[in-house]
Amino acid sequence: MNENIVMIAGDYDRIDGRNAYLSNIKRLTIGAPAMEENKKMQIAVQIWKENTEGTLEVSIELPVHQIFDLMIFLSRTLLYFKEAYRMPLLYDPENPMVERLGVQGGVLPVTVCTENPNIGSDIQNFSQALNDLGELTGERLRTLTRIIEELECY
Repeated sequence: MNENIVMIAGDYDRIDGRNAYLSNIKRLTIGAPAMEENKKMQIAVQIWKENTEGTLEVSIELPVHQIFDLMIFLSRTLLYFKEAYRMPLLYDPENPMVERLGVQGGVLPVTVCTENPNIGSDIQNFSQALNDLGELTGERLRTLTRIIEELECY
């Protein structure tokens, strides 16, 4: 179970956002990939859940670069919504592109999903949800910012 794991964050169920103390996600780990589809990657992050028998098993595993890509995507989305209130629909239907982020010789295009037939109400609900989650995301963003600033000296 702990083979190839290098770092562990245990007791995650105690801090799992609104699921704190009720979560079945018990720990996060970083190490060599455990799942066959990620074997080409050198490092992966695993999310461990407690199954019905009470033992832990890998529920999700993502290569490290995908974790960074998700953080980049989320961070850019958070920045977008800081200013989106200035637009009546929270986006410009004529130009839904938020930003094209250069990554690995290509681009990660971040856009408002205008293919969603309910984008008008969904974007309003999403914006409100971001506001409602401020207490959970704010502390985590401050912690992440501090750590990233330390890494810049690396």
